[in-house]
Amino acid sequence: MWLERGRLATEDGTVQFTTAGYESMAPGTYAIPHQAVSLIFLGPGTTVSHDAARILARHGTGLAMVGSDGVRLYASFPAPPDQSRRARRQVEVWADPSRRLAVARRMYAWRLGEVLPEDDITVLRGIEGARMKATYKLLAQRYGVTWRGRRYDRRDPMGADLPNQAINHASVAVLAAAQLAVVATGTLAQLGFIHEDSGQAFALDVADLYRDTVTLPIAFAAVRRQREPEGPRVPLERSVRRIAGKVFREQTLVTRMIDRIKELFDHDGDDGDRDAGAA
Repeated sequence: MWLERGRLATEDGTVQFTTAGYESMAPGTYAIPHQAVSLIFLGPGTTVSHDAARILARHGTGLAMVGSDGVRLYASFPAPPDQSRRARRQVEVWADPSRRLAVARRMYAWRLGEVLPEDDITVLRGIEGARMKATYKLLAQRYGVTWRGRRYDRRDPMGADLPNQAINHASVAVLAAAQLAVVATGTLAQLGFIHEDSGQAFALDVADLYRDTVTLPIAFAAVRRQREPEGPRVPLERSVRRIAGKVFREQTLVTRMIDRIKELFDHDGDDGDRDAGAA
């Protein structure tokens, strides 16, 4: 459940949300069926009372403090759902090198539309990297954006050109959506199958599934808008976040990410290439 611009509190033992109103909810006071809700996302302009937080925690309903439309994840507690089956399965698969590689191949297949023949994660990363170079160029042409290659210096992120800055901002937003999906499914962000070193490795894996179809279109659309004569007179990052929020809503991105995670860990068969080519 997504809530913005209001106060989450209790009245006579009932959790209620009182809002001034926003795009998805008219002004008023709403009873929250917290026992039937696994996770509440609190967006900008919200407050929560101690009593409401206590009741939600007692019934295993999670709270996450997020940016508008899920473009940032600031904090979350507790980690729903109130069972460890999915996390335990993730650990079991991750701990077995052959099963870990099978999941990585499946995620690459979802993203690239075909099962790659290689069985080495380094080779798979190389194939994906080569294809991404062509994808950057193709999408840049589609949006009328001049593309000179992917360049990113962590020490000087603002030193990059506008397209690269926009990709950085869009990547942060899509990663936040993936973090929300990881929190909602009770999986472990640290245990990635393609990414390894980051504490958000699995969230990065999930976010990358949408790099071609969500992240880059958001970035290039923002650059195009900045360069239009009637374009917004706002910083590039804010423009990216606004576009990202709209795309997340229209494409129900977090829900789709949750479904993908469930596909990985909620079946009892092999972890191989079953239905790997499904888009």
